[in-house]
Amino acid sequence: MEAFCGSRFWDSNLSVHTDNPDLTPCFQNTILAWIPSIYLWSALPFYLLYLKHNKRGYIVLSMLSRFKTLFGVLLWCVSWADLFYSFHELLQNRTPPPVYFVTPLIVGITVLLATLLIQYERLRGVQSSGVLIIFWFLSVLCAVGPFRSKIMTTAGQVNERFRFTTFYIYFALIIVELILSCFKEKPPFFSPVNTDPNPCPELTSGFLSRLTFWWFTSMAILGYKRPLEDKDLWSLNEDDTSKVIVQQLSKEWDKEKCQGSRKTFARKPETVHKKHNRKPSFLKALLRTFGSYFLIGSFFKLIQDLLSFVNPQLLSALIGFIKNKDAPAWWGYVIAALMFICAVLQTLILHQHFQYCFVTGMRLRTGITGVIYRKSLVITNSAKRSSTVGEIVNLMSVDAQRFMDLMTFLNMLWSAPLQIFLALYFLWQTLGPSVLAGVAVMVLLIPFNSAIAMKTRAFQVEQMRYKDSRIKLMNEILGGIKVLKLYAWEPSFSEKVLEIRKNELRVLKKSAYLNSLSNFAWISAPFLVALTTFAVYVSVDEKNILDAEKAFVSLSLFNILKFPLSMLPQVISNIVQTSVSLKRIQQFLSHDELDPNSVETKAIAPGNAISVTNASFSWGKELKPSLKDINLLVPSGALVAVVGHVGCGKSSLVSALLGEMEKLEGEVAVKGSVAYVPQQAWIQNATLKDNILFGQAPNEQKYQNVLEACALKTDLEVLPGGDQTEIGEKGINLSGGQRQRVSLARAVYSNSDIYLLDDPLSAVDSHVAKHIFDKVIGPDGVLKGKTRILVTHGISFLPQVDHIVVLGDGKISEMGSYQDLLKQNKAFAEFLRNYALDEDIEEDEPTVLEEEEVLLAEDTLSIHTDLADNEPVTNEVRKHFLRELSVISSEGGECPNKMSTKRRICDKKPAEPPLPRKNLNEKLIQAETAETGRVKLTVFWQYMKAVGPVTSLVICFLYCCQNAAAIGANVWLSDWTNEPVINETQHNTTMRIGVYAALGLLQGLIVLISSFTLAMGGISAARSLHTALLENKFHTPQSFYDTTPTGRIINRFSKDIYVIDEVIPPTIVMFFGTFFSSLSTMIVIIASTPLFAVVIVPLAILYFFVQRFYVATSRQLKRLESVSRSPIYSHFSETVSGASVIRAYGRVKSFIDISDLKVDENQKSYYPGIISNRWLGIRVEFVGNCIVLFAALFAVIGKNSLNAGLVGLSVSYALQVTLSLNWMVRMTSELETNIVAVERIKEYSETETEAPWVIEGKSPPEDWPSKGELEFVNYSVRYRKGLDLVLKGLNLQVHGGEKIGIVGRTGAGKSSMTLCLFRILEAAKGEIKIDGVKIAEIGLHDLRSRLTIIPQDPVLFSGTLRMNLDPFNKYSDEEIWKALELSHLKRFVSSQPSMLDYECSEGGENLSVGQRQLVCLARALLRKTRILILDEATAAVDLETDDLIQMTIRTQFEDCTVLTIAHRLNTIMDYTRVLVLDNGTVAEFDTPANLIASKGIFYSMAKDAGLA
Repeated sequence: MEAFCGSRFWDSNLSVHTDNPDLTPCFQNTILAWIPSIYLWSALPFYLLYLKHNKRGYIVLSMLSRFKTLFGVLLWCVSWADLFYSFHELLQNRTPPPVYFVTPLIVGITVLLATLLIQYERLRGVQSSGVLIIFWFLSVLCAVGPFRSKIMTTAGQVNERFRFTTFYIYFALIIVELILSCFKEKPPFFSPVNTDPNPCPELTSGFLSRLTFWWFTSMAILGYKRPLEDKDLWSLNEDDTSKVIVQQLSKEWDKEKCQGSRKTFARKPETVHKKHNRKPSFLKALLRTFGSYFLIGSFFKLIQDLLSFVNPQLLSALIGFIKNKDAPAWWGYVIAALMFICAVLQTLILHQHFQYCFVTGMRLRTGITGVIYRKSLVITNSAKRSSTVGEIVNLMSVDAQRFMDLMTFLNMLWSAPLQIFLALYFLWQTLGPSVLAGVAVMVLLIPFNSAIAMKTRAFQVEQMRYKDSRIKLMNEILGGIKVLKLYAWEPSFSEKVLEIRKNELRVLKKSAYLNSLSNFAWISAPFLVALTTFAVYVSVDEKNILDAEKAFVSLSLFNILKFPLSMLPQVISNIVQTSVSLKRIQQFLSHDELDPNSVETKAIAPGNAISVTNASFSWGKELKPSLKDINLLVPSGALVAVVGHVGCGKSSLVSALLGEMEKLEGEVAVKGSVAYVPQQAWIQNATLKDNILFGQAPNEQKYQNVLEACALKTDLEVLPGGDQTEIGEKGINLSGGQRQRVSLARAVYSNSDIYLLDDPLSAVDSHVAKHIFDKVIGPDGVLKGKTRILVTHGISFLPQVDHIVVLGDGKISEMGSYQDLLKQNKAFAEFLRNYALDEDIEEDEPTVLEEEEVLLAEDTLSIHTDLADNEPVTNEVRKHFLRELSVISSEGGECPNKMSTKRRICDKKPAEPPLPRKNLNEKLIQAETAETGRVKLTVFWQYMKAVGPVTSLVICFLYCCQNAAAIGANVWLSDWTNEPVINETQHNTTMRIGVYAALGLLQGLIVLISSFTLAMGGISAARSLHTALLENKFHTPQSFYDTTPTGRIINRFSKDIYVIDEVIPPTIVMFFGTFFSSLSTMIVIIASTPLFAVVIVPLAILYFFVQRFYVATSRQLKRLESVSRSPIYSHFSETVSGASVIRAYGRVKSFIDISDLKVDENQKSYYPGIISNRWLGIRVEFVGNCIVLFAALFAVIGKNSLNAGLVGLSVSYALQVTLSLNWMVRMTSELETNIVAVERIKEYSETETEAPWVIEGKSPPEDWPSKGELEFVNYSVRYRKGLDLVLKGLNLQVHGGEKIGIVGRTGAGKSSMTLCLFRILEAAKGEIKIDGVKIAEIGLHDLRSRLTIIPQDPVLFSGTLRMNLDPFNKYSDEEIWKALELSHLKRFVSSQPSMLDYECSEGGENLSVGQRQLVCLARALLRKTRILILDEATAAVDLETDDLIQMTIRTQFEDCTVLTIAHRLNTIMDYTRVLVLDNGTVAEFDTPANLIASKGIFYSMAKDAGLA
């Protein structure tokens, strides 16, 4: 080397052991000059490869670019000027050493390369180049040393003036280059035009900005100024959008599938049985799609892992420096600077790694969601049956989420073992074999922790069970709250909820015990490890001395070790869960798909629209065919009716024509576009208009015609927003008939060639059916001239169709026109004759569109029987008819109670009058207020009050003690390390170990107690908050439930209570933990180096600002993310249930686009959320790194007054602080986000309540009401403040035992009267007296429990039948059986194995509607009070049940006062008096005979019903 340089290469006296260090010229000219060149040349091949693949269009030559290039060329000239100078010296016969030729040559070429790179990057559209910034930075760094030494030598004499000059010019130029390269270029030209209104600044930001996530700052500031909204979010980067990702993933998955299937064909037959054909692996597809991107992140992780071991080594060097009293001061400063640089690098690299991981996770979720969505649109029906909609939605939500969560930690799989190995290696070097003792403790703690985790999981499952049952019960209670109020049953149900809640909290308490144990283990682990290691180390050999270096370096290494050891088990269990998810997803993606070519669409015999020849179909390859030997030719423009009994394959035939079934043999051809109306209407969650347009271009004229034809005009007037009304999921706010008509309107609007109508007329009542047939389907309808296939049960329409196809058991039994079939005189003719009766009635009916939609059968029957109830002959006919009907009208044939399923569809008109149209803007349902902005301190105070103020103080005190103990243990350790060494041994080691152990264990104990106290406090808070909420909700007046959606109240009981139970306490634990550990760090550093106090203030201010910006922004981003998440899933479940409709209309593509859009919308708020964490991390960790820097720096400054132990203590504390600072911000944010739950629950625990249930001293006598007299005195009432009066000044008297019928048009106030008697509505003025007692003056329960009502819609709760009849267990079994006998349920109940304990399902779904009505009757019979109110069921009950009820009431309640709200007049014709209400006032009140004679309102109503 000396020959090469002409001088010594390294001289430690000159460079190290001196107060004024310098490097030898040789070292400067070789190593320092070559470092940048080596870096650039080694990075070049990779960089060129990257540039080749990434082209963004080129950037126009700018001034910046010109200057960069100019200076680059100048640099090259300067370098080579040196080279030529060396040649010049050769000619002068002064032979310079070879280094003066080699170095300028290398430097010159490298600079030239850099200059060329600047231009190449410009052509590839790179706006800011990281590679070059690092190159210029290295060049400046390496030139600083020579620059300093050149200035130092200048003081002497200058022998090489030329080289000095060129070097100074070179130094100036590289600084200029570095500065210029930090600016970014303009965006590329010719890049695809960005139409984005709000593009993400990431792509166009410079290298440094991306490294520190500086580009996010604008959003952080915006989020701090005001709550973020959707429009503030940036668009997604191209590479993160569904379009790109799902396409890539689908491509890879298709490749996989092809390979899987190809291999099977390729093999020779004899080898097949040996090797199973390979299943296509979804994992491989994922790896191919996302693997390479993820590996970049893994690379960063590797560097970060290696860097994390540098700081303990530097700490050891620093302690060595402090001990060595005559070391030059600059050593200390270099160590401090290195610590800082190392920490900053670690921060930057770690967050790059996280960025790659999170983005991979995000893309995985997008990809998986998209692939599943696309698959769900093409799977066969048999595949769909194997998994429910809920399960498929779970694949998308839960399983895709698992992948996302795993990504963050996946690298721990290799990184954890690596870290553990390195840490053990360095520990072994420091302490030798005694390390194994410490490691043994760690390893023993792993099974302990995992056992706790297992147990906790078991508790979680149990608690989920309780939670689900509690929510289910709450759901039913809120659904039937009106009934509970009418029956005064609230206390019984409240007890049930509290019972479940008690169990739930019991489980919570158990898991809290466990949690505090695991907290104890987690906090004591590092301490126990250190204790055992040090104890073993000192005890093994007297010569083993524990000095500061050993103690604190090993402590910092143990801290590094803690993380991978605790993470490994978690990662492994995560991987296990994810592999289960992967299997499920793979299984779903491998399901069979529908064969798109099973239905031929091109070739077909001329003149025909549909032809089926010798075809058989089944619902799945393995099932037996549902349709056999079908031959069918439908001429274009024909109207074909398909009839047959239940389950004979009518719907299957339609599905077969759509290509939804497996075609086993034969040919099917369908020519032209298809519109399909399924039997159960499929309605999207969109506006009514969107449901009808279904993606077609709007055309107002055509649209109005369609509405008119489908009889939707009248419905639009009833709906609150006309055709802009938002229809809920599954069409929840439309009646069955309306849904069916919307579905039909969609078909009509689509203007297709072929219409497949699967029984569209069954759900609508007879008049509407007739209207629709005439206006739409029939020979003169809108669709005339189109090919129509109509599945129908309506016999009356058959004469008007062109062809009739009669199906029987999956075969076509006969075909032909109406007349032909009648002549053939086979089964069909027989079938028709039984229905002649139906025909006659049809004719007599006035075809008006009624408001109430009643089923064809009921409607016809009720009028028919009203006319002829006394003719024995017709009664026979009627029974026969009912029997026939139950066969015909049931739609699915699957339900045992066919009549009732059918009826459930029909409209239930609400009891309240519809709100007047005028206040459209004044919504019925108030929008929920979303919390924005900072959380008020009062909320924290409320929570503290719920926990108990004393408990809160105790908790804080305990945390202080715990940290005091921890600091004490470490101070003791530092004191121990300073113990003087005598004869190579330390004295009283046992005492030292004893005190250290005592302090450490004390800390652990206090942790145990404090986390335990906190958990108990949290549970008591949860208990009191829930009880208050429940209490209030049972006392809330009915009007609140009318204006608040149940979902919103349930949300309080589920989500918010969950947050208070399970989220807030652990968050507080974490918050306290991090807060106090940061605090103790500050205390320790200030105690050891008081100067540090100066720096704290600016650092704290910086920290505070970052924290406020972050919390405000991230909280709002979280909210936006959760709001935009649910639409993905609801849209998906909608799609799954409507897949056949979507396919029939050919809208698959656009639905995929909608889904992609929804996913992208969600990711748009998720992505900034990730970035905000990175942004925060880098800034907060920078504060932490500064703390490290200053702790080390002040230690160096105060070197003479400090001992090694204190420095070790303060710096090792500083090294840990970064993590707790980071988590502290996160926890603050979590706490602020979640504490809102307390506020929301408080808000609902303080809504206004109704009158007290029981008023002391005002209770009515035991036998009240004994006579049953009612009196209304000048009584008025309104539904809610601000609405009009519903009843206006009613005055009437009812004597005991009278039977009163109440009639009136819809909205006349009939139901309101009953609600007033029960004080569900409180009087606006006037009063009601019962037996002379003013009802407003007694407790609500006293009143309600003395009246009996049989409500309009029977509500049952899930539980036993006995509970539904007698929730308070007041009556004996005999009484209950007697009531059942009188209500005609005895036969049914005694036939059930469990008799009175027969379980009713939710809402009584497993009883027919008629049976439910009878259960309500049984309730009334059990109570048997003097006043019975009967709110007659509109149309939910078949006539037989209705007669039973009427009969029972006439016999059993003979001496009671009965008020009946009648819809069918025939039931009240024999009552004592009839009250006719009109618009809230008494219009007529007299005996029925007198009213008919007086020809008033009642007469006209009776005439309509055919009774007068």
